Amino acid sequence: MNALLRAWDTPFGIPPFGEIGDDDFEPAFEATLAEARAEVRAVRDDPEAPTFANTIEALERAGRGLGRVAAVFFNLAGAHTNDRLEALQRAVSPKLAAFRAEMASDPALFARVDALMRDAATLGLTDEQARVLELYHRMFVRAGARLDPPGRARLGAIVERLATLGTTFSQNVLADERDWALPLGEEDEDLEGLPDWLVAAMAEAARERGRDGHVVTLSRSLIAPFLALSPRRDLRETAFAAWIERGAGGGETDNRGVIAETLALREERARLLGYESFAAFKLEPEMAKAPEAVRALLTAVWEPARISAEADAAALAEIMRADGVNDALRPWDWRYYSRIRQKREHDLDEAEVKPYFALDAMIAAVFDVASRLFGLAFRPVEVPLYHPDARAWEVTRDGRHMGVFVGDYFARSSKRSGAWCSTFRSQRRLDGEVRPIVVNVCNFANAGAGEPCLLTFDDARTLFHEFGHALHQLMSDVTYEFVSGTSVARDFVELPSQLYEHWLGVPEVLERHARHVRTGAPMPRDLLERVLAGQTYDTGFQTVEYLASALVDLDLHDGPAPADPEAAEAATLARIGMPDAIVMRHASPHFLHVFAGDGYSSGYYSYLWSEVMDADAFAAFEEAGDPFDREVAARLARHILAAGGSREPEVLYRDFRGRMPGPEALLRKRGLAPPADAA
Repeated sequence: MNALLRAWDTPFGIPPFGEIGDDDFEPAFEATLAEARAEVRAVRDDPEAPTFANTIEALERAGRGLGRVAAVFFNLAGAHTNDRLEALQRAVSPKLAAFRAEMASDPALFARVDALMRDAATLGLTDEQARVLELYHRMFVRAGARLDPPGRARLGAIVERLATLGTTFSQNVLADERDWALPLGEEDEDLEGLPDWLVAAMAEAARERGRDGHVVTLSRSLIAPFLALSPRRDLRETAFAAWIERGAGGGETDNRGVIAETLALREERARLLGYESFAAFKLEPEMAKAPEAVRALLTAVWEPARISAEADAAALAEIMRADGVNDALRPWDWRYYSRIRQKREHDLDEAEVKPYFALDAMIAAVFDVASRLFGLAFRPVEVPLYHPDARAWEVTRDGRHMGVFVGDYFARSSKRSGAWCSTFRSQRRLDGEVRPIVVNVCNFANAGAGEPCLLTFDDARTLFHEFGHALHQLMSDVTYEFVSGTSVARDFVELPSQLYEHWLGVPEVLERHARHVRTGAPMPRDLLERVLAGQTYDTGFQTVEYLASALVDLDLHDGPAPADPEAAEAATLARIGMPDAIVMRHASPHFLHVFAGDGYSSGYYSYLWSEVMDADAFAAFEEAGDPFDREVAARLARHILAAGGSREPEVLYRDFRGRMPGPEALLRKRGLAPPADAA
């Protein structure tokens, strides 16, 4: 029997990957999609008057089989794909989108939910049930349940087409990343200035692609250090051009037409539902509520960030001229000369730091912090997984099983770029306790067999960030999966992840875990102090490249869809005064957050919105005088991590902190606040 369609008699209910073949997915989707449709129809056609149990709880149960298959499939589609899975993803994504649109716009089903919403005050619901009912009702309304039949039909067609476009966009970027590699010769000049760990990682990347020698790939963990360390300006330019041209190189993988159609359909969708723009539609249920609030925050941070970046650019240009380069500072020069400046001004060199940031040591640090804050324990377990690189731990708290955590850390050609957190199963208590199976996926450069993987400080920050998302899932404690874990507003979901990053900068964490990979010696105190002092180095650059992407995302969706998105992007960059030596962190043709689905569309600002809260939230520990203060950690666990989306995010944050924050702590954290005496 198809392993995807039977009960899984495996440890912790982990999917039986060894028994699942690529050809199992299509029939499994067909069977479970038909089953889900039948389950939804049964709710819709129930002759009994609607109750919370026979409508909302019944909808919570409907489609569980489909969700189980989809969780396995889409995790593989991102982390370990192949031609067969990519073809199936193109075929199944619009079908799933059509099913969701069909369900959420069904007038008879909506009538049951609407009746419950009208009578909510008399139903005796718990606070969580009232919240779940409210969110279901909002989902139906925003899916077009109140439209007339032609409107519902058109909206369904739009949603289905957008799913196809999102899959196409994602696969085009993955193809460009997979197919490009810059071979480096064995001559001294090609490898000049590159440390042993990077040379080894480039050799491993070549081996993984069936090549001899060394290659630079478009994995951030390879290309970013290459741009920072290679003195060969010609090679840096070649690599940088490929990096920023993903999705815009012409041919079958060019995403510019996909973007134009996507933006037009999103605008049409919003207008069908009565909104003046897609941004207005998308932001209504978020904390920001409206494009104006987003623009105000982005603009408030942009100017100090741009001023800081321009001053840094002038300093780097001076170093470049002294290096004998008679040219303007270009984007492929920034990281190289910034590294030289950092060494000169802060006596900090990545080659000196990396041996203290071995991957396994940083995983131990991530777990140790979670143990000290929340009492979690992590035990390695041998379970079937989808790739030899992946590994798993059982997570417990005071002996209670909290879930399973899977870490998949190394870059490979079958994995899309970036880092993310996902689940094979989410937490819920309806019909009995179900604990989550959570996965963190990263793209660190693998040093090869027998060699330790060494991280940059930024890589280690990514590790902490994604585990913050994992904690949001692992510590979830709600009844209904609809509000479980990270099922929260988009501009609130980054709070736990960005907050967790702060513990990487706690001296006692580094003193305990940042130990030399060969000798085991702790990081010398002077180096530790230099690392911590350097956390705000180059934040002007980092903030500008991020904000430019967020502002372009907002502009593309706030108003009529541009006929020429490329020209619209250029116009935004010109309007805000984008520095010449910096490019957007994500140009539109490879902006996966925004165009590989609509998760972060009009929402890339969310990282900054959440950062306002994370800076203020960590300040609660600082005010308590202890980064591991038990009382503050307990409030964080209760009101943020365990609560999921069971209440409005503003309520959750106020319950934790007592108030909402302003941007001041964020500016201080990024080193962009004016000096205290500069009034």
